[in-house]
Amino acid sequence: MAARAIWRGTISFGMVSIPVKLFTATDSQDISFKQLHAADNSPIRLVRRCAADGEDLTPDEIVKGYEYSKDRYVIVTDADLDHIPLPSKQQIELTAFVKGSEIDPLFFEKGYYVEPEEVGRKPFALLVRALTERKLLAVGKLAIRTKERLCALRPHDGSLVLETLFYADEVRTPEAAPPAVAVSEAEMKIANALIDLLEEPFDPTKYTDEYRVAMMAVITAKLEGQEYVAAPAPEAAAPAVDLMAALRASVEAAQGRKAASGSAPEAAPANTNGRQKKSARPEAEESEAEPVAAKGGSRRKKTSTPA
Repeated sequence: MAARAIWRGTISFGMVSIPVKLFTATDSQDISFKQLHAADNSPIRLVRRCAADGEDLTPDEIVKGYEYSKDRYVIVTDADLDHIPLPSKQQIELTAFVKGSEIDPLFFEKGYYVEPEEVGRKPFALLVRALTERKLLAVGKLAIRTKERLCALRPHDGSLVLETLFYADEVRTPEAAPPAVAVSEAEMKIANALIDLLEEPFDPTKYTDEYRVAMMAVITAKLEGQEYVAAPAPEAAAPAVDLMAALRASVEAAQGRKAASGSAPEAAPANTNGRQKKSARPEAEESEAEPVAAKGGSRRKKTSTPA
């Protein structure tokens, strides 16, 4: 079954208009459960019931209301929503071009694939190439359903991905600042040695939802009439009392795993006496499109991964 576009409109790029459509880029794979009556396993039916007279209501009998004070409402109809004068309902006007590293990942909400209509393919390709070569993201607004959303367009595999963003007042400020803690050079050296051992290109296919796998194993066992026996849970690691000892043990464990997989590094110094010369590491090359520069936090260099 072909995917259905969730939005159609135009991208306004100066005097250029590019007709496009949006498709959802992610799909939740969470296991869902239905609520059942424990006595007979019958499904539970949710009922919309009036709090005043106790009557069960149909969808046609329900309206939207904004509570402006306790138990006092302003009624808002679908016609009211349809007539809100928002240009972004049918158009994404690009108002700024920014570096991806300037947008903190906290602001990213949801990703959508952008596909041009037939008549918009050439200006669409122009925008993709311009953003790719300049390593920039385009910022604008669009209205989806009942909200106008801030958004960013970024190059992705020769096309564009639109990321909806939270507004500034939707991102919370931490309640407490991190405590000031002194870290020694010796601790930094061995921590960097551990990071060097674990550094690798990001491959999302390496990671699976272990909880979902375990839950499906439980469900499958019950379907087959078997008794499911859970694997013993790993013991929780005790808090590190000696930080240096914990770091050295972590480095040795990582070296062992690398050796077992046949990819042991030439040098991964756990020695912290300052006499061992640290091997030079070349800087990571920037990709041509830098598609996930948007995922970098402010003033923090992130690896490319959005989505």
